[in-house]
Amino acid sequence: MSLTKPRHILITGGSSGIGKALALEYAAPGIRLTLTGRDAERLSDTAKSCESMGAEVATKVIDVADRFAMADWLTKQDDAYPLDLVIANAGVSMGTSSEKDNDEKVRDIFAVNLAGVLNTIHPLIDRMKERGKGQIALVASIAAFRGLPGSPAYTASKAAVKAYGEGLRPRLARHGISLSVVLPGFVRSRITDQNTFPMPFFMEADKAARIIHKGLAKNKARIAFPWPTHFSMWLLSALPAAWGDILLSKSPKKE
Repeated sequence: MSLTKPRHILITGGSSGIGKALALEYAAPGIRLTLTGRDAERLSDTAKSCESMGAEVATKVIDVADRFAMADWLTKQDDAYPLDLVIANAGVSMGTSSEKDNDEKVRDIFAVNLAGVLNTIHPLIDRMKERGKGQIALVASIAAFRGLPGSPAYTASKAAVKAYGEGLRPRLARHGISLSVVLPGFVRSRITDQNTFPMPFFMEADKAARIIHKGLAKNKARIAFPWPTHFSMWLLSALPAAWGDILLSKSPKKE
């Protein structure tokens, strides 16, 4: 398996947004794509588009928060065709909610964005170690650099993914496994379609997929883009917390 030419690729959240764009980015003759999603019709549309480009595609409508169902299905996929690249991309960000149902939505965000990542990679890490090769990409967010008052659960869940991936990378490297953390800014998706506020440096999903593909081929530790947003969030995280609170006091609310 080459980092530039993975043959069997798993992408969670492959029915829309970055996940769908990544599936189309990698689709080609000789490539097997294993895709998950929550919407059967959208997932089928993605699969058909990838198959028209010559790829072999397997799909599964599955809840990434279901630990045991994911483990059972992933091991079967890996038994049939050993996975070269695993992209843990599935994620959610709930819209503005009332105080009454906020607790449930917060827990749902963590269940998908954090537990869903663990459920995607943990059943496969030991298998990759045994083979002495493999690649993992954890899709977090540029928002992972600092807790945002408008979306504390989303930013916290993505911050946990970022920190976990950065800590795991050198440990897995000793076993021949590459790991990259992906930190996108505003990219067209079902999540950003809900936003009614300005989104600086907004990017189309196909462009984001190309950036991620190139970054993974180079085994970059962090694939953060676009750079102005990356720099702004890094700077915000470096400021004294009280300053950040003032700057973010009027940020739009999503949760």
